Amino acid sequence: MIKQAGTPRSNSVRMKPEQKSEKPKRKGFSLFKFLDKYANVDALFEEGVPLKYLPYILYLTLITLFYIGNTHFAEKTIRRIDKIKIETEDLRADYTTLKSDYMEASKQSEVARNVAPLGLIESSSPPYQVIVPADEY
Repeated sequence: MIKQAGTPRSNSVRMKPEQKSEKPKRKGFSLFKFLDKYANVDALFEEGVPLKYLPYILYLTLITLFYIGNTHFAEKTIRRIDKIKIETEDLRADYTTLKSDYMEASKQSEVARNVAPLGLIESSSPPYQVIVPADEY
């Protein structure tokens, strides 16, 4: 389209070309459409933000943040408790294993067998008491 220098500019109505392919409307449920339809929030904000509701909004925001933080803290604590429970069970199993090993190793027959390579033998006579007179010491 070539414009001529002598033609004046004017505002004229332009015709929109017809769109042949319209998108089919979805028939699904939309939460935002539902809220827009039944909760007349636009009327509340016609004259600007109502400042009389601001303390309530801030209070609810703080309570919500506290609730979310408390939930995260509780979940972290539960995870830590579960981890410590597993560690405690492992340590208890190790303790019982070591205790049974020490009980077995402290038997008289085991001690005699372990000191035999050192040349020590088990005494077959019972021990006797040595009595020292009081004036001798």
